[in-house]
Amino acid sequence: MSMTGYGRSLKENANCQITVEMKAVNHRFCEINIRMPRQFFFLEDQLKKTISRFVKRGKVDVFINISGEGIVNRSLAVNWDLLSQYHSVFSEMKEKFGGSADFPLNSMLANDAVVEIQESDEVDEGLKSLVVSAAEDAVLQLVEMRKKEGQELYEDVHKRVGRLTDKAEELKKFAPAVQKSYLERLTKKVRDYTESALEIDESRILTEVAVYTDKSDIEEELTRIQSHLKQFNEIITSEKVVGRKLDFIVQELNRETNTIGSKSNDVTISKHVVEIKSELEKIREQVQNIE
Repeated sequence: MSMTGYGRSLKENANCQITVEMKAVNHRFCEINIRMPRQFFFLEDQLKKTISRFVKRGKVDVFINISGEGIVNRSLAVNWDLLSQYHSVFSEMKEKFGGSADFPLNSMLANDAVVEIQESDEVDEGLKSLVVSAAEDAVLQLVEMRKKEGQELYEDVHKRVGRLTDKAEELKKFAPAVQKSYLERLTKKVRDYTESALEIDESRILTEVAVYTDKSDIEEELTRIQSHLKQFNEIITSEKVVGRKLDFIVQELNRETNTIGSKSNDVTISKHVVEIKSELEKIREQVQNIE
Protein backbone atom coordinates (compact mmCIF):
# COMPACT_ATOMS: atom_id res chain seq x y z
CA MET A 1 0.00 0.00 0.00
CA SER A 2 1.37 3.37 -1.01
CA MET A 3 1.07 6.33 1.36
CA THR A 4 0.15 8.69 -1.49
CA GLY A 5 -3.47 9.06 -2.59
CA TYR A 6 -6.48 11.28 -3.21
CA GLY A 7 -10.19 10.83 -2.58
CA ARG A 8 -13.28 12.99 -3.10
CA SER A 9 -16.95 12.54 -2.24
CA LEU A 10 -20.07 14.64 -2.77
CA LYS A 11 -23.24 14.13 -0.73
CA GLU A 12 -26.39 16.23 -0.71
CA ASN A 13 -29.94 16.37 0.57
CA ALA A 14 -32.81 18.82 0.08
CA ASN A 15 -31.16 21.50 2.22
CA CYS A 16 -27.38 21.26 1.81
CA GLN A 17 -24.42 19.93 -0.13
CA ILE A 18 -21.33 18.32 1.43
CA THR A 19 -17.96 17.92 -0.31
CA VAL A 20 -15.13 15.95 1.31
CA GLU A 21 -11.65 15.92 -0.22
CA MET A 22 -8.63 14.00 1.11
CA LYS A 23 -5.03 13.93 0.02
CA ALA A 24 -2.33 11.77 1.60
CA VAL A 25 1.47 11.85 1.43
CA ASN A 26 4.20 9.83 3.11
CA HIS A 27 4.87 10.35 6.81
CA ARG A 28 6.66 8.42 9.51
CA PHE A 29 3.45 8.00 11.52
CA CYS A 30 -0.29 8.51 10.98
CA GLU A 31 -1.30 12.18 11.05
CA ILE A 32 -4.80 13.35 10.12
CA ASN A 33 -5.63 17.06 9.77
CA ILE A 34 -9.26 18.12 9.21
CA ARG A 35 -10.54 21.51 8.06
CA MET A 36 -14.30 22.05 8.27
CA PRO A 37 -16.94 24.62 9.36
CA ARG A 38 -16.78 25.60 13.04
CA GLN A 39 -20.16 24.14 13.98
CA PHE A 40 -18.93 20.66 12.96
CA PHE A 41 -15.79 20.65 15.11
CA PHE A 42 -17.43 18.20 17.51
CA LEU A 43 -17.28 15.57 14.72
CA GLU A 44 -13.48 15.74 14.43
CA ASP A 45 -12.69 12.76 16.69
CA GLN A 46 -15.31 10.58 15.04
CA LEU A 47 -14.04 11.46 11.57
CA LYS A 48 -10.42 10.74 12.56
CA LYS A 49 -11.44 7.33 13.90
CA THR A 50 -13.31 6.63 10.66
CA ILE A 51 -10.29 7.55 8.52
CA SER A 52 -7.76 5.72 10.73
CA ARG A 53 -9.67 2.46 10.19
CA PHE A 54 -8.38 2.57 6.61
CA VAL A 55 -5.16 4.61 6.91
CA LYS A 56 -2.47 3.32 9.27
CA ARG A 57 0.45 5.49 8.15
CA GLY A 58 0.87 8.75 6.25
CA LYS A 59 -0.16 12.39 6.52
CA VAL A 60 -3.78 12.93 5.49
CA ASP A 61 -5.25 16.40 4.91
CA VAL A 62 -9.06 16.46 4.90
CA PHE A 63 -11.12 19.38 3.56
CA ILE A 64 -14.86 19.43 4.31
CA ASN A 65 -17.06 22.06 2.67
CA ILE A 66 -20.74 22.33 3.58
CA SER A 67 -23.10 24.74 1.82
CA GLY A 68 -26.84 25.34 1.78
CA GLU A 69 -29.65 26.40 4.06
CA GLY A 70 -29.58 23.27 6.17
CA ILE A 71 -26.26 24.06 7.86
CA VAL A 72 -27.64 26.43 10.53
CA ASN A 73 -30.91 26.18 12.42
CA ARG A 74 -32.52 29.64 12.66
CA SER A 75 -35.42 30.69 14.88
CA LEU A 76 -37.21 33.91 15.94
CA ALA A 77 -36.86 35.06 19.54
CA VAL A 78 -39.36 37.62 20.80
CA ASN A 79 -38.61 39.87 23.75
CA TRP A 80 -42.13 39.73 25.17
CA ASP A 81 -41.39 41.97 28.14
CA LEU A 82 -40.11 44.75 25.91
CA LEU A 83 -43.03 44.28 23.52
CA SER A 84 -45.46 44.59 26.46
CA GLN A 85 -43.77 47.81 27.50
CA TYR A 86 -44.13 49.18 23.96
CA HIS A 87 -47.82 48.24 23.97
CA SER A 88 -48.38 49.75 27.43
CA VAL A 89 -46.74 53.04 26.48
CA PHE A 90 -48.68 53.10 23.18
CA SER A 91 -51.94 52.61 25.07
CA GLU A 92 -51.13 55.39 27.56
CA MET A 93 -50.19 57.78 24.73
CA LYS A 94 -53.40 56.96 22.87
CA GLU A 95 -55.50 57.52 26.00
CA LYS A 96 -53.73 60.79 26.82
CA PHE A 97 -53.55 62.32 23.37
CA GLY A 98 -56.32 60.49 21.60
CA GLY A 99 -56.26 59.11 18.11
CA SER A 100 -57.60 56.08 16.26
CA ALA A 101 -54.33 54.35 15.33
CA ASP A 102 -53.87 50.68 16.16
CA PHE A 103 -50.78 49.25 17.82
CA PRO A 104 -48.07 49.01 15.04
CA LEU A 105 -47.31 45.27 15.15
CA ASN A 106 -45.60 45.37 11.73
CA SER A 107 -43.11 47.92 13.07
CA MET A 108 -42.52 45.75 16.12
CA LEU A 109 -41.64 42.74 13.89
CA ALA A 110 -38.98 44.88 12.20
CA ASN A 111 -37.60 46.08 15.52
CA ASP A 112 -34.35 44.14 16.21
CA ALA A 113 -34.67 44.86 19.91
CA VAL A 114 -38.05 43.11 20.03
CA VAL A 115 -37.70 40.32 17.43
CA GLU A 116 -34.32 38.69 16.92
CA ILE A 117 -33.18 35.92 14.52
CA GLN A 118 -31.13 33.40 16.49
CA GLU A 119 -28.80 30.74 15.05
CA SER A 120 -28.35 27.45 16.86
CA ASP A 121 -25.04 25.51 16.84
CA GLU A 122 -26.94 22.27 17.18
CA VAL A 123 -26.57 20.16 14.02
CA ASP A 124 -29.31 17.94 12.71
CA GLU A 125 -28.62 14.19 13.14
CA GLY A 126 -29.25 13.58 9.46
CA LEU A 127 -26.60 16.12 8.53
CA LYS A 128 -24.09 14.51 10.90
CA SER A 129 -24.63 11.12 9.26
CA LEU A 130 -24.25 12.68 5.82
CA VAL A 131 -20.88 14.21 6.73
CA VAL A 132 -19.57 10.91 8.13
CA SER A 133 -20.86 9.01 5.08
CA ALA A 134 -19.11 11.45 2.71
CA ALA A 135 -15.87 11.03 4.66
CA GLU A 136 -16.12 7.23 4.40
CA ASP A 137 -16.64 7.39 0.63
CA ALA A 138 -13.69 9.77 0.21
CA VAL A 139 -11.32 7.63 2.28
CA LEU A 140 -12.33 4.51 0.32
CA GLN A 141 -11.40 6.31 -2.91
CA LEU A 142 -8.11 7.37 -1.33
CA VAL A 143 -7.39 3.78 -0.28
CA GLU A 144 -8.16 2.52 -3.80
CA MET A 145 -5.58 4.91 -5.26
CA ARG A 146 -3.06 3.89 -2.58
CA LYS A 147 -3.61 0.24 -3.50
CA LYS A 148 -2.98 0.90 -7.20
CA GLU A 149 0.20 2.85 -6.49
CA GLY A 150 1.18 0.20 -3.96
CA GLN A 151 0.98 -2.49 -6.63
CA GLU A 152 3.30 -0.45 -8.85
CA LEU A 153 5.71 0.00 -5.93
CA TYR A 154 5.60 -3.73 -5.23
CA GLU A 155 6.42 -4.65 -8.82
CA ASP A 156 9.31 -2.18 -9.01
CA VAL A 157 10.83 -3.11 -5.64
CA HIS A 158 10.33 -6.85 -6.18
CA LYS A 159 12.18 -6.59 -9.50
CA ARG A 160 15.07 -4.71 -7.91
CA VAL A 161 15.32 -7.16 -5.01
CA GLY A 162 15.55 -9.94 -7.61
CA ARG A 163 18.53 -8.16 -9.16
CA LEU A 164 20.18 -7.83 -5.75
CA THR A 165 19.65 -11.55 -5.11
CA ASP A 166 21.37 -12.37 -8.41
CA LYS A 167 24.26 -10.02 -7.57
CA ALA A 168 24.70 -11.62 -4.16
CA GLU A 169 24.76 -15.09 -5.76
CA GLU A 170 27.42 -13.96 -8.23
CA LEU A 171 29.54 -12.50 -5.45
CA LYS A 172 29.20 -15.65 -3.34
CA LYS A 173 30.49 -17.79 -6.20
CA PHE A 174 33.23 -15.34 -7.04
CA ALA A 175 34.40 -14.46 -3.51
CA PRO A 176 36.46 -17.64 -2.68
CA ALA A 177 38.43 -17.39 -5.93
CA VAL A 178 39.13 -13.72 -5.26
CA GLN A 179 40.27 -14.50 -1.73
CA LYS A 180 42.58 -17.27 -2.97
CA SER A 181 43.99 -15.07 -5.71
CA TYR A 182 44.51 -12.23 -3.22
CA LEU A 183 46.34 -14.58 -0.82
CA GLU A 184 48.62 -15.85 -3.61
CA ARG A 185 49.50 -12.34 -4.78
CA LEU A 186 50.13 -11.10 -1.26
CA THR A 187 52.24 -14.15 -0.38
CA LYS A 188 54.35 -13.72 -3.51
CA LYS A 189 55.00 -10.06 -2.71
CA VAL A 190 56.08 -10.97 0.83
CA ARG A 191 58.41 -13.69 -0.43
CA ASP A 192 59.94 -11.38 -3.01
CA TYR A 193 60.49 -8.83 -0.27
CA THR A 194 62.07 -11.32 2.14
CA GLU A 195 64.39 -13.06 -0.33
CA SER A 196 67.07 -10.44 0.12
CA ALA A 197 66.46 -9.87 3.84
CA LEU A 198 68.38 -11.51 6.68
CA GLU A 199 66.88 -13.55 9.53
CA ILE A 200 63.20 -13.07 8.73
CA ASP A 201 60.69 -15.55 10.12
CA GLU A 202 58.83 -16.42 6.94
CA SER A 203 56.29 -18.66 8.68
CA ARG A 204 55.32 -15.79 10.98
CA ILE A 205 54.85 -13.47 8.03
CA LEU A 206 52.77 -16.04 6.14
CA THR A 207 50.62 -16.53 9.25
CA GLU A 208 49.97 -12.78 9.41
CA VAL A 209 49.13 -12.78 5.71
CA ALA A 210 46.65 -15.61 6.22
CA VAL A 211 45.03 -13.75 9.13
CA TYR A 212 44.72 -10.57 7.08
CA THR A 213 43.28 -12.53 4.15
CA ASP A 214 40.75 -14.14 6.45
CA LYS A 215 39.66 -10.69 7.59
CA SER A 216 38.99 -9.82 3.97
CA ASP A 217 36.57 -12.75 3.67
CA ILE A 218 33.08 -11.53 2.67
CA GLU A 219 31.21 -14.84 2.95
CA GLU A 220 29.56 -13.85 6.22
CA GLU A 221 28.30 -10.52 4.88
CA LEU A 222 26.95 -12.19 1.74
CA THR A 223 25.09 -14.77 3.82
CA ARG A 224 23.45 -11.99 5.85
CA ILE A 225 22.57 -10.08 2.67
CA GLN A 226 20.83 -13.14 1.26
CA SER A 227 18.96 -13.60 4.55
CA HIS A 228 17.85 -9.95 4.54
CA LEU A 229 16.67 -10.18 0.93
CA LYS A 230 14.64 -13.30 1.71
CA GLN A 231 13.07 -11.54 4.69
CA PHE A 232 12.36 -8.47 2.52
CA ASN A 233 10.44 -10.61 0.01
CA GLU A 234 8.43 -12.25 2.78
CA ILE A 235 7.46 -8.93 4.37
CA ILE A 236 6.56 -7.17 1.12
CA THR A 237 3.83 -9.72 0.37
CA SER A 238 2.12 -8.98 3.70
CA GLU A 239 -1.04 -6.86 3.80
CA LYS A 240 -0.03 -5.32 7.13
CA VAL A 241 1.86 -2.06 7.71
CA VAL A 242 5.35 -2.94 6.45
CA GLY A 243 7.02 0.34 5.47
CA ARG A 244 9.15 0.84 8.59
CA LYS A 245 10.26 -2.82 8.60
CA LEU A 246 11.34 -2.60 4.96
CA ASP A 247 13.18 0.65 5.64
CA PHE A 248 15.12 -1.05 8.46
CA ILE A 249 16.07 -4.00 6.23
CA VAL A 250 17.33 -1.62 3.52
CA GLN A 251 19.53 0.06 6.14
CA GLU A 252 20.93 -3.33 7.15
CA LEU A 253 21.58 -4.25 3.50
CA ASN A 254 23.44 -0.97 3.06
CA ARG A 255 25.54 -1.68 6.14
CA GLU A 256 26.55 -5.16 4.94
CA THR A 257 27.32 -3.84 1.45
CA ASN A 258 29.51 -1.08 2.88
CA THR A 259 31.40 -3.69 4.90
CA ILE A 260 32.05 -5.74 1.76
CA GLY A 261 33.26 -2.61 0.00
CA SER A 262 35.67 -1.78 2.82
CA LYS A 263 37.02 -5.35 2.98
CA SER A 264 37.57 -5.94 -0.70
CA ASN A 265 40.40 -4.59 -2.84
CA ASP A 266 39.20 -6.48 -5.88
CA VAL A 267 38.01 -4.42 -8.86
CA THR A 268 35.25 -6.87 -9.80
CA ILE A 269 33.82 -7.00 -6.29
CA SER A 270 34.02 -3.21 -6.02
CA LYS A 271 32.05 -2.93 -9.26
CA HIS A 272 29.36 -5.25 -7.88
CA VAL A 273 29.24 -3.23 -4.64
CA VAL A 274 28.61 -0.02 -6.58
CA GLU A 275 25.79 -1.69 -8.55
CA ILE A 276 24.23 -3.11 -5.37
CA LYS A 277 24.36 0.29 -3.63
CA SER A 278 22.75 1.92 -6.67
CA GLU A 279 19.84 -0.56 -6.54
CA LEU A 280 19.52 -0.16 -2.78
CA GLU A 281 19.22 3.61 -3.11
CA LYS A 282 16.37 3.21 -5.61
CA ILE A 283 14.66 0.69 -3.32
CA ARG A 284 15.09 3.04 -0.35
CA GLU A 285 13.37 5.85 -2.25
CA GLN A 286 10.42 3.58 -3.05
CA VAL A 287 10.22 2.14 0.48
CA GLN A 288 9.87 5.69 1.85
CA ASN A 289 6.38 5.77 0.31
CA ILE A 290 5.18 2.32 1.43
CA GLU A 291 2.63 2.14 4.22
